[in-house]
Amino acid sequence: MSSRELLRIASRTFAIGIERLPGVLCEAATVAYLLLRVSDYFEDNEEMPADEKIVLLNLWVNVLREEADINNLTNSVIHADTSNPDAVVAQHVKEILLHLRSLPYGVQEIIVEHVIKSTQGMARWTKTGPTVNDEADLDDYMFEVAGRVGYLITQLFAWYSATIRRMEKDIMPLAREFGLGLQTVNIIRGLREDFDRGWVYVPKKFLAKIGISPEQMFDPAHREEALKVLDLLTDKAERHLHNALTYVKALPWWQHGIRLGCIFPLMFAIRTLAVSRRNAQVFESEAKITRADVKQIVMHSNMMGWSNLWLDRYYDKLNTIDVHEVKV
Repeated sequence: MSSRELLRIASRTFAIGIERLPGVLCEAATVAYLLLRVSDYFEDNEEMPADEKIVLLNLWVNVLREEADINNLTNSVIHADTSNPDAVVAQHVKEILLHLRSLPYGVQEIIVEHVIKSTQGMARWTKTGPTVNDEADLDDYMFEVAGRVGYLITQLFAWYSATIRRMEKDIMPLAREFGLGLQTVNIIRGLREDFDRGWVYVPKKFLAKIGISPEQMFDPAHREEALKVLDLLTDKAERHLHNALTYVKALPWWQHGIRLGCIFPLMFAIRTLAVSRRNAQVFESEAKITRADVKQIVMHSNMMGWSNLWLDRYYDKLNTIDVHEVKV
């Protein structure tokens, strides 16, 4: 199975943006995304005890360093449940690594460095357990699983584009914010699913501020208090995403493919945030945008994504009104 096929299996939404990246950047981002999904498979596996996850995450790090036999890793996923897209990706890790080794050496170094660091961060958090005391804890977790991805993709852009290379240091903090923004939205989307598997990523200080427990947040009898906690999360997500918008606007307008690779996930995220805001349904099931939303965002961004003035306007529209009312 090709890396492109695996990408679409793993996430059709992220594939939309990655596939718009030019040339080798598309290949590099595809490989990087898939390697991180292997890490995600071990971190999120509900059937594995924490100790086993940590062992496999560390083994994966050593495979990436070429210090361990890949067969030791693949043997652990032979019987994985293939209804899980991440399991399918993990079962094809040999092919993904072969694709990685076909990329320019500088690209390989960037990808391997950040996938290793992110995987080590996942192992550290798996060992710590589902305890998020405050916003600093939450940001630390989100940095490991998403903020580092912002660094990775920015370094790839800088490798490809001399213009972006010159601004790399200036936009790196915004790259971190981009990752935190997307991950905060993911946490909001997955509140119920994470709670059902024993994880609550809502900082304890957020809950204490409103005066409810994690269990009460999902109890309809405490819905108004839960919505106040949700307000804290959506406000946080919006702060990060606004910085992500600044990041996108800093990218050169003539690098339209690179901009689209960032515009799509940003606009999907801000629309998801709008759908989630003050929405009690997020405590029962995953918040999603519609296929029509996705189609509209892709169409409008393709036409107008080169314009920073339009980006500001469209971002605000998606954040406040129905996407179908937005006119280019």
